[in-house]
Amino acid sequence: MRKAGGVTPTRDQIRHAYIAACLGEIQALKPGNVHRFADGHRMTATQFLDSAEISADPLTDPALRVGRRIRDAVAMTRERVGTNTNLGILLLCAPLAKAAEKPGRDLRRNVAQVLDTLDRDDARDVFAAIRLAQPGGLGSAEKHDVSEEPEVGLLEAMQEAAHRDMIARQYVTGFADIFDIGLSAHATALARDEKDMWPIVFVYLDFLSRFPDSHVARKHGAAVAEQIRAEAETIRESAAEMRDGTEREKLLLAFDKKLKADGINPGTSADLTVATLFAHGIINLVLHNRGVNG
Repeated sequence: MRKAGGVTPTRDQIRHAYIAACLGEIQALKPGNVHRFADGHRMTATQFLDSAEISADPLTDPALRVGRRIRDAVAMTRERVGTNTNLGILLLCAPLAKAAEKPGRDLRRNVAQVLDTLDRDDARDVFAAIRLAQPGGLGSAEKHDVSEEPEVGLLEAMQEAAHRDMIARQYVTGFADIFDIGLSAHATALARDEKDMWPIVFVYLDFLSRFPDSHVARKHGAAVAEQIRAEAETIRESAAEMRDGTEREKLLLAFDKKLKADGINPGTSADLTVATLFAHGIINLVLHNRGVNG
């Protein structure tokens, strides 16, 4: 498909890129999070894989605005899976999916344009999605509380939460952490000849070691989130020095067991990892389509 300004992926290509990102993330050994090596937090890897399939259609529906995509995808997931497996993933991936539909090869610029169009209707749908998903540790906010009718557009509501929530921060920074940190960590791992799940693992560890995880902070407090960040930094450095995959797995599984025993789930770092993989997939699609179509 060719449009003015570049070659755009088809809806089916975007859908498959989203599912592949979710699959890749769940296949990777992400300490504290659900993955194929170990379930956790009363959730299973199968639930996350099912959620990806269930949410893919509304997430990539070109007829829907960003907020409606998130609301419909959360509703379908909640109805069929019965728990919140993907709110953060959907909040991050819906703008990326919308941006992928725009002409031109610059995904980052397209994302910025999508974010600039978000309005009060988007906020209303996202607030409804958050209420439906019932994320752990949500609490209430002094301004733009999701239990109330939004008085502003979605971007302004996200600005209010950006200092305490890494997902909201992506909305107000043009997904800077995805483009500058996540994709960079992925490229660095590939350049180091990491294979199979390891580039994804290092994306996750990079997010977890750079920022106190928002989900951990909401549920356990800022001090615990900072402690986990510092521990993750040590784990990441040790894993990078190892070349034996089995030894790496032992190191990460021990950290995984410790986190899950304490009820700690760095879910925001996992969500950012999915968004990074989705962005990487979209960029590759655009490059591939450009080559195929001239």
